[in-house]
Amino acid sequence: MLVGANRAHQHFSSQGTVARPLAKHGRTGRRRARRCHRRSDRSANLAHVLAPERRTRADILIAVAIALVLAIAALVVWIQSDARGTESVVADTPVDTPPAASTLPTELRELWHAPDGASTEALTSGGVVVTADGGTVTGREPRTGAEIWHYRRDIPLCGVQSQFGTVIAVYRDDRGCSQTTMLLGSDGSRTTARSSDMDSEITLSVDGTYVLAQGPRRLEMWRSDLVRTLEYGRVDAKEIPKSQPRQGCSLVSASSSPSRLAVLEHCPGDAANRLTVLDPAPKDFRVPKEFGSRELNGPGTDSPDAKVIAVSDNRIVIYLPGATTPDPAPPRLAVFDSTGNPLVVHELSAQLAQTTTTTRIGSAYLVFTGNSLIALNASTFDPIWTAAGALGSPALMAGHVLVPVEGAIAALDPATGAEVTRIPVERKGYDGSPIALGVLGDVVLEHRGDQLVAFG
Repeated sequence: MLVGANRAHQHFSSQGTVARPLAKHGRTGRRRARRCHRRSDRSANLAHVLAPERRTRADILIAVAIALVLAIAALVVWIQSDARGTESVVADTPVDTPPAASTLPTELRELWHAPDGASTEALTSGGVVVTADGGTVTGREPRTGAEIWHYRRDIPLCGVQSQFGTVIAVYRDDRGCSQTTMLLGSDGSRTTARSSDMDSEITLSVDGTYVLAQGPRRLEMWRSDLVRTLEYGRVDAKEIPKSQPRQGCSLVSASSSPSRLAVLEHCPGDAANRLTVLDPAPKDFRVPKEFGSRELNGPGTDSPDAKVIAVSDNRIVIYLPGATTPDPAPPRLAVFDSTGNPLVVHELSAQLAQTTTTTRIGSAYLVFTGNSLIALNASTFDPIWTAAGALGSPALMAGHVLVPVEGAIAALDPATGAEVTRIPVERKGYDGSPIALGVLGDVVLEHRGDQLVAFG
């Protein structure tokens, strides 16, 4: 009977399995029911709280006004951005650099010419000839002059240089020559850019490691990725008081090597120009490291025409114009050591032109004086040879130094300066301005005035 009674009080599932007795779990079931009821109440209350409110006309107008303000702000940012005024057309495929010429040409004729007013040199980069005019930098096919790529902005160029297979283009905005872009020479694509507070006029030069951007009051050194390694002269360095060794100086001339930066400057209280030798890449770019600084003495040392001609790791050569009164003195090249101490002076027969340029070719620095070429030993800066009749700066081709001369391009022996041959050229419309030569493959380039002319 007990067994039957127990069975009578059991419930069976539809599958025939025994369910748990209800008597044992009655309280648990009631607790579960109460919890479910409370959850339902909370869900109802939450739904009531989250129910969307009706939007009034004022709410809609405010939302529209906010959206309009954001759209206007975005438009203003776009209008003022660099991207709006920039056009970049890159090459479909990178251009290979042509092989260097193994022999000198026997004749040269004009192949093409193009505007090149923003440059002072015949620039090449990778396999292209580079021209710069207005706000446009163009990479051209060497033999035809056809455009391969271009980079254009709606602001003017301050200067252009080439190094490391790249093109460095500096543009002028309301902060001076402050917008710099680096392009790959092979296809014109942008690799990096920088912005600086710069003077409104600058001179760009390269030394194989760094880029030097020098204005009349301020200069900067940049690495191959345009990272600034040094600022000198006029600076805004409130966070580092007195970071510069001198204040209010005019930067007369500057030139660099991978380990030295030589600056000729005229500072308040100095009677003559001062030669300052700096590290081009100190630990802190805001704090210049001086290897030496001295006020120069002697005839012509106060002249604004004095110029840093060349800088090596252990020598610096400066041009001093000399003087006529009160103590007459000839112009000279003064050589200093790497800390600015004077070593030797080489007198010149005539003053150098303001268009004087220096070109490193092999183991010599070649100085265009305005009417001749002086070769200086790269280690000592002693004169090696002189070539008369030069119309501009040289270039290297097939192991010879090419020099522009009247009605031709002369090829010189780099060791002696002796003329090996003379290749006739016709310079249509030539106005007598200095000529800067360049070479890419078997094409000879002449930059003169605001034009670049290719010969082949």
